[in-house]
Amino acid sequence: MIRGRPRRGGSHIRARVVHALVGGLIGVAWLVLPAVTVLGGGAVAGGADRPVAGAVAQREGEGTSDFDLVLPVLAVVAAAVVGGYGFLRRRRRARGRTTPGAAPVEATGPPAGKLDERARALLVEADDWVRVSTEELGFVAEKVEDAELVEPFARALREARAELAVAFRMRWQYEGGVPEEDAARQHALAGIVGRCEEAGRLLDAQAAAFDQVRGLEEGLGGGLGRALAVAEVRFRELTGRTGRAGAALRELGERYAPSATTAVAGHVEQAKDRLVFATTRLNQARQAADSGDHERAAGRLRAAEGAISQAAVFIDGVERLADVLARAATMVPAALTGGEAEIAGARGSPPGAGAPSYSSIPPGELRARVTHADLALAGVREELTSGRPYDPLDLLRRIVRTVSPVAAGRAGVLPAAARLCARAAVAGTDDVVATHRAAVGSEPRTHLAEARRLLAPPAPLADLLSADTLARQAQDLAEQNIRLHGHPTATPAETTHGLTGALLGGIQPTTGSPASYGGPHTRHRRGGTPDT
Repeated sequence: MIRGRPRRGGSHIRARVVHALVGGLIGVAWLVLPAVTVLGGGAVAGGADRPVAGAVAQREGEGTSDFDLVLPVLAVVAAAVVGGYGFLRRRRRARGRTTPGAAPVEATGPPAGKLDERARALLVEADDWVRVSTEELGFVAEKVEDAELVEPFARALREARAELAVAFRMRWQYEGGVPEEDAARQHALAGIVGRCEEAGRLLDAQAAAFDQVRGLEEGLGGGLGRALAVAEVRFRELTGRTGRAGAALRELGERYAPSATTAVAGHVEQAKDRLVFATTRLNQARQAADSGDHERAAGRLRAAEGAISQAAVFIDGVERLADVLARAATMVPAALTGGEAEIAGARGSPPGAGAPSYSSIPPGELRARVTHADLALAGVREELTSGRPYDPLDLLRRIVRTVSPVAAGRAGVLPAAARLCARAAVAGTDDVVATHRAAVGSEPRTHLAEARRLLAPPAPLADLLSADTLARQAQDLAEQNIRLHGHPTATPAETTHGLTGALLGGIQPTTGSPASYGGPHTRHRRGGTPDT
């Protein structure tokens, strides 16, 4: 009990202990005194021949001895009652405390607000660690003949990506209000932080071995020369693809509605900016290598590789969209036929019966859904036969979304169309995040991660529709972040793979410390003095 009280209450405790001891001694003396008197025969000073009045009275009536014990017994009972009351009172007060023996104190962990902010920041950083590591590993895999040499790094990357996926899933549930209790929510935030830190630890643990395999310190006659050759080959390949992508984009603009190519507008110009930047850094890397400054050469090489990777993202986006639009255009008639079959089946189902998918839908609501879907498909047919350019991906989305409320699984083309739309949305949003990492925060990345999770097979039609919606929301949020941040100033934490995080639009990039394969403690190990 003493340990359970604050230090300032120590003097009060000692006083109470002393009072209790004194009271106990008085009570014991009170109990013992009559017995001593009896055993002594009642003798007092003056001799045995002069008995005291108490002794005479005792000899006159033995009943008075019981009365002499009443008051001590009552005193003992009263002391026990007071002590028990004090004990119970202290026990109730101890139960009401949040910590033993003192006023409530703050939790040992960080406040929920700071923990939430740290979780958001680590999600962004861990996502960048994984993305940058994936980019550099791709360059290493091209020049290493033995695939077993890069397998440990690929495995670490897969494990880090899995940890990050769990962290994003926890964040998505957290933002959805799960869990509800404050303590559990703070524990969820701590779990997100722990998962992100584990992802970084996995990559950090392989960074030293990764550098040995890459061998950038060996000079032009070793790993640095081979890495420069790989980067230059990929650079020349992208230069040719950029010209073809520009021609393909112009052709898409003539064939389809303007909304069909909005997602890749400006991609060719931004790819050219990255390639110009890469040219400068490759030349600087060769010059530094010729002069024997291998560390500086490695940093310039990483900057060039980062620019080449981003240029590839832009060009891949244009080529992928051309393929998706062509596939969507061929799928629209089949999706339209499948949607009409679903509507006909829903319209012909008896009220309150029919397929299991309709059994839980009130007849009036089912008729309203059928009418709405029928009108939407009529609009799609009119747009197809009008002779004007249209957006085939948008038509597929309209067909799937209007028919899905009455779909009973009769038309297998509808899930295939939904999957095509969702994959296109996820890939397009991923391109935005990859090429504007310093400006994109945790919210669009969390939406994108959830969309990617829902897209994993086997995915039912409802999950495919949700994945498509979340991916498009993520792209909107990412573009809002980009407009809000404008041209952020590069810092070591914001700089990604050798380019300033402000690679937005067509601005001329600069570079800081180039990031490499690794986690928070190793990713900025190359680059030396930042460029100006």
